[in-house]
Amino acid sequence: MYDTTLDIDPVENAPAGDAFYTPPSPLPDGVPGDPVYVRRLDNPAAALEAGENWLVLYRSQDVRGGEVATSGIIVLPDRNEHPVPTGGYPLISWAHGTVGVANKVAPSRDRGDTGASPMNAYPNDLLNRFLGCGWAVAMTDYEALGTGTADHIHPYLLGASEANGVLDIVLAARRLFPDAIGEKFAIVGHSQGGQAALFAAHHAPERVERGLVGVAAIAPSNHSLPLVQAGAEEDKTGDGFAFTPLFLAGAIGGNPEIDPTQVLSDQALERWPHILDRSRAELSDEESWGGIKGNAQFRGTYPEDPNPHQQLFDDQLAKMNPDVEIRVPVRIAQAAGDLRVFAVLPDPLKGTDILVDELNETNKKHGVEVEYKRYGLLEVPVGGPLGVHFATINRDAEALTAWIDGLFTRP
Repeated sequence: MYDTTLDIDPVENAPAGDAFYTPPSPLPDGVPGDPVYVRRLDNPAAALEAGENWLVLYRSQDVRGGEVATSGIIVLPDRNEHPVPTGGYPLISWAHGTVGVANKVAPSRDRGDTGASPMNAYPNDLLNRFLGCGWAVAMTDYEALGTGTADHIHPYLLGASEANGVLDIVLAARRLFPDAIGEKFAIVGHSQGGQAALFAAHHAPERVERGLVGVAAIAPSNHSLPLVQAGAEEDKTGDGFAFTPLFLAGAIGGNPEIDPTQVLSDQALERWPHILDRSRAELSDEESWGGIKGNAQFRGTYPEDPNPHQQLFDDQLAKMNPDVEIRVPVRIAQAAGDLRVFAVLPDPLKGTDILVDELNETNKKHGVEVEYKRYGLLEVPVGGPLGVHFATINRDAEALTAWIDGLFTRP
């Protein structure tokens, strides 16, 4: 039972089941962060056991300012163990890693039966730790992930779009729980979400009026363009090529003039629709993108001589690197043994070490220097089938929590 001496529960107004993910058309009048639907979360696979879970659909925007409705979860700490403090709970806005762009793999919608379920479940130990500290947690699904249509696909790694989702759910939490959520918040993310977290910190001053104390990125995605270009010259197959259609979905979100039929080879075009109903892991299957050689993915002689649409694709990929201006403390954690996001790569490829150098150079005018926790080859255990890339989350949890606590408790 929760402490009911303070009535903070919002009125539930959402349809049952997956109808929740079909926004009303047109959306009710409002501004980014305004709740559209809210109800208690009834999906045990998506719930954090250490708190009280609410499913929310909230107003947000795409990168051109168009109105969208984005789904997510807001979790309050157990009020018996952590009564609402004076000024409200500090809030963590969590940005999740790559799961794909199909609606079924959205963290709030995944019922534990998709190829993304292990990836969606892995961060829960960290997020429950945050709740145990007496901090609330907000978890966006990102734009059009869960709520997408064939004409509106999640724009993977599109920084401004991700930032809108990560920041607008902070506003939604404050409006749904005005007597429980305080002003202070931190942004934390892993992989795709690490990249999203850095972009969100960059856009925070224009999006959220107050309260951001810092941003932490665990193994953040970075330098996408040289990775894609290098992969396009590989005369072999591999599960990493499952990311190609995701990158293209994100690029189209940034520039709808990009035509997939002009970017992809005929062989790849046959598998392009797979993104609508498969997780990233399932896209790695041999009969999907994992079965296409890198040098057979693209039309023509890309990357040596890109056609106009491929040039537009490259332009968007370049913009996905999170070398951005940030005015709050920044912490990045990276394992040397990570085989998904690399600390170091041979030239001309670039890894997280280079990203840290870039961020320090970009932000020295703001007096911001990245606190970089780089774990050595033997410091992060493999951690099961998801490997070091995910195991870094738990390896860094104690140090990360202490860093955030220092930000929340300082005057």
